[in-house]
Amino acid sequence: MTVYFIGAGPGAADLITVRGARTLASCGVCLYAGSLVPRELLADCPPDARLIDTAQLDLDAITAELVRAHEEGHDVARLHSGDPSVFSAVAEQMRRLDAVGVPYEVVPGVPAFAAAAAALKRELTVPTVGQTVILTRVAQQATPMPGGEDLATLGRSGALLVLHLGARHVDRIVSELLPHYGADCPAAVVAMASRPDELVLRGTLEDIAAQVKEAGVTRTAVILVGRVLAASGFRDSHLYSAERARHVC
Repeated sequence: MTVYFIGAGPGAADLITVRGARTLASCGVCLYAGSLVPRELLADCPPDARLIDTAQLDLDAITAELVRAHEEGHDVARLHSGDPSVFSAVAEQMRRLDAVGVPYEVVPGVPAFAAAAAALKRELTVPTVGQTVILTRVAQQATPMPGGEDLATLGRSGALLVLHLGARHVDRIVSELLPHYGADCPAAVVAMASRPDELVLRGTLEDIAAQVKEAGVTRTAVILVGRVLAASGFRDSHLYSAERARHVC
């Protein structure tokens, strides 16, 4: 049988993909992160499905549940918040399944940064202003950043930075980016993106840290920093330009 790593989306239950919902409905076992995945999604599971909250399980215990379900002949849904391709801790689960010969597939989901952009009503790539988006985080004691991926290095690019898992470190983020972006650089924080309690903060590097602390935001937030967030006088994209040659087939 097959393990399906399913992106559950950023928080709103109706932002799971059609494929994700259909796959979930076909699996006899579902492992989900209870603190991050909306419980409404569990209603899509078969009525007799075995539901396992992984919030208190370590990697060995999660792998054992996946292998057990496979050996019992069940397809398994492994629900992850956002999209499995970014900051999902899916890679180590895949490595464990490869080692024991358990097949798996990945069903993509709506990532948190996309939900944050939607909340801000902003395109993150704007002609002549910014065409590069860097998804990153800040170093923490448990998981250091690889060499060359520190904020000071990334900030030299001037690209739009999207930082996950960083709300508790907003002062450090601001101090490391100020020399490269300037105090007047637009910044935003979206907490609980797409959920009923979504919170959107807009400002600059000069004041965004104070806003985050005043709002009490400490987790489940995306921080965005870059000039593109306030772009207004940019050139229209060539995609729909009247000067672009269009061929009729």
